[in-house]
Amino acid sequence: MFAAIAGVGALADRLGQSVIPFYIVSGMLLGEFVLGRVGLPVLGEVFVAESEFIALGAELGIVFLLFFLGLEFNLDRLLDRRTEIGTAGTIDLGINFGAGFVIGWLVFGSFLPAFLIAGIVYISSSAVITKSLIDLGWIANDESEPMLGTLVYEDLFIAVYLAVVSAIVLGSGGVEEAAIDVGVAVAFIVALLLLVYLGTGFFSRLVETDDHESVVLRTVGVLVLIAGAALTLGVSEAVAAFFVGMAFSATDHVHQLEELLEPLRDTFAAVFFFWIGLVTDPLLFGGVAALILLAVLVTTPTKLVSGFLGGRAFGLDTRRSTRVGLGMTTRGEFSLIIATIAIAGAEAGTFDATLAATINAFAVGYVLVMAILGTTLMGYSEPFEKFAVSRLGAGDSERSAPEPGD
Repeated sequence: MFAAIAGVGALADRLGQSVIPFYIVSGMLLGEFVLGRVGLPVLGEVFVAESEFIALGAELGIVFLLFFLGLEFNLDRLLDRRTEIGTAGTIDLGINFGAGFVIGWLVFGSFLPAFLIAGIVYISSSAVITKSLIDLGWIANDESEPMLGTLVYEDLFIAVYLAVVSAIVLGSGGVEEAAIDVGVAVAFIVALLLLVYLGTGFFSRLVETDDHESVVLRTVGVLVLIAGAALTLGVSEAVAAFFVGMAFSATDHVHQLEELLEPLRDTFAAVFFFWIGLVTDPLLFGGVAALILLAVLVTTPTKLVSGFLGGRAFGLDTRRSTRVGLGMTTRGEFSLIIATIAIAGAEAGTFDATLAATINAFAVGYVLVMAILGTTLMGYSEPFEKFAVSRLGAGDSERSAPEPGD
């Protein structure tokens, strides 16, 4: 796995492309569903298996990526921009969740599958977008703020959504059980907010040492402990990691943390994207190819529109708002998590098995297409920016000076 990641990473750098699609495709090619079926001369059936190490490494990749996202978005900044975040996030939710629900209803004709499809196509990939922002040098630019703000809104919404949909699909307690799960999720998020607001002194003392080993181990210890606690309580570990990053962002050690933890982030992020490909069976796409195509054709423009409007809500000009729309098109980890809930329901006998398999195949194929499409759109954003400016005009922006990554 690591040899493949290093090899395709070098190839992507040589070609000047984003490494993310290369990681995903390499995982698919080397997994049991491609290489495992083809076999190798002399060696026979040889492939990279989805071991516990890889699955855990993928989860850590999400945690580290969202931790770095939190480092870029402290609580004061979040509160100062709450109006803009609320506006951009609500536009994003209304347009994309609504479009997904309509697609699901038209295809399946019932509420629950439509509700699952709506979540899958609504939520952008925090992991992929954060990685792309860093790779392209956009992370310090104005367009990163509406993207990160909208991701915060999405992650908070999805924490409650996952609690609700889990209770409904698994059928463990109906409305009462769903209400309890939502209450636990909201309570944990509130607790994390209080930790961020009140814990600056603690987090500062934690990393006030010249011993780099201690800084890394203490930070990772706190991060993984809280993310694991969130997962145990049914809250997304990604959301928890984001809040831990926000807590550390209020200290004077952000640059040191970024420098020391960057290799960990990039290593496990690569494992995460490789894992997406590894669990992808391309043969499953045949039965859901039409649904994937429909969703791609409908939800790519809806994300472009909602992202552009979100950028405008933050006062950005046409060019930067176009970048926001392009960047928000990627889907990823949360879409796959939603699909696994359907599979869990089928295993528990509370959800139709055929329907669960269809939704899972759709989610994996859709995520693969949108991850590749989204990173490609971000990498080749200039023609789209010029087209938008030529059609809509430059627009007004309070912050239009060239920045790194422009």
